[in-house]
Amino acid sequence: MSKQQSPGIDRIELMQTFVRIVEAGSLSAAALRLSTTQPTVSRRLQTLEKLLGLKLLQRNTHVMKLTEDGERCYAHARSLLESWQGIEDDLRGVTEEPQGVLRVLAPHAFGQDQMIAPLQAYLQRYPKMTVDWMLSDRTPDFIAEGIDCAVHVGPVTEPSVVAVLVAEVPRIVIASPALLGDRSLPEQPQQLQDLPWLALSTFYRHSVSLTHDTSREVQRFDIQPRLLTDSLYALRNAVLAGMGVGIASSWLVQQDLAEGKLRHLAPQWQAAALPVYLVYPHARYYPARLRMFLAMMRETMPVLTGTQHPA
Repeated sequence: MSKQQSPGIDRIELMQTFVRIVEAGSLSAAALRLSTTQPTVSRRLQTLEKLLGLKLLQRNTHVMKLTEDGERCYAHARSLLESWQGIEDDLRGVTEEPQGVLRVLAPHAFGQDQMIAPLQAYLQRYPKMTVDWMLSDRTPDFIAEGIDCAVHVGPVTEPSVVAVLVAEVPRIVIASPALLGDRSLPEQPQQLQDLPWLALSTFYRHSVSLTHDTSREVQRFDIQPRLLTDSLYALRNAVLAGMGVGIASSWLVQQDLAEGKLRHLAPQWQAAALPVYLVYPHARYYPARLRMFLAMMRETMPVLTGTQHPA
């Protein structure tokens, strides 16, 4: 029987499995993504290779590598799956409720605090959706990790992704009353330089730049931080403990300021606001679950407490 006449073979499923193998980096990881077993994934790969009459992957115990034919097959398979998903959505109608699993990577602090409300709104609007909500401040490998979208706070330096600016996070200088002691509240940046400093290493380490609210004058000075951390919560807690002065996102410390646990130093001066981006890979087609998530985030994130519309 010829390849073209092979009955009972779901070619879309074979292509989907092959794409997941390549993206996940192994048969076992692909099986987890597809909620099936490794022998099933291996059998589908063998069926696809037999159907095409080609060797698609070179494998040994330590490495898996695409053959030249495999690279061409992967490109065609991704295009085919995107087109097939577009056909399904078009024929079912654009008003169909999105369903399935959406995998999103969000920053630790922002993702477990400010973004829970819009995430809840998304799940309430689309009850057939499940969100895999992963918290990390790293930059993801969208394809290899199977991540649909990331919320990124700070500049985006990767040119191969789509980055949509949706909001900004104001940042202010804070300290505990215990640290200030009998000192009057500093009003000017020059009064801050000699205080003990704490640094959020992902955004500032050994220098600080502050901008005046109205004149837009910028003043910069060097610091020698007593503590450097990549955790916004750790910075806040260290400032509360009186260990030093820090720069924090205003949303994180609003309640502390209202309760008098922290003081806002040089209140007419702010550090540069941090941009908030929705980041996702380029594709010819995006599934409804991602399109609806992006649309809702663009709508809600600029009006979250402690964020603002981008300048």
